[in-house]
Amino acid sequence: MKRLYKSDTNKIISGVLGGTGEYFEVDPTLLRLAYVLIAILTAFIPAIIGYIIAAIIVPKKIAQ
Repeated sequence: MKRLYKSDTNKIISGVLGGTGEYFEVDPTLLRLAYVLIAILTAFIPAIIGYIIAAIIVPKKIAQ
């Protein structure tokens, strides 16, 4: 079963979007661009709050 984790290798701030890209097998750069575009078109504050909540909730990947 696949699980969503913060990426250890592909991260800029906390690894949330890098881990999401690894989970969905999508280039994390595309997810980051889409996230910035959505933040600009809607509002910055809800996007920042959503990212902070995701950074708190999504666990780090445990080294195996």
